[in-house]
Amino acid sequence: MSIERMIRIIAGSFILVSLGLGVAGSPLYVSQHWLWFTAFVGANLLQSGFTRFCPMEMFLRKLGVAATS
Repeated sequence: MSIERMIRIIAGSFILVSLGLGVAGSPLYVSQHWLWFTAFVGANLLQSGFTRFCPMEMFLRKLGVAATS
């Protein structure tokens, strides 16, 4: 699996979990402050689309994940 695909899966998972923790109607609700994490992930995806700088990519490379296609 490529690093790009892993990043998409991780980002999507972060967004769904943080929405579950931050939306009052959710059975997982903890606090609406979790929505800040959702906004952070979205902003990071946006900036990485323009700048090609992604902290998660750097983190995965340091863990030794190979950039396969």
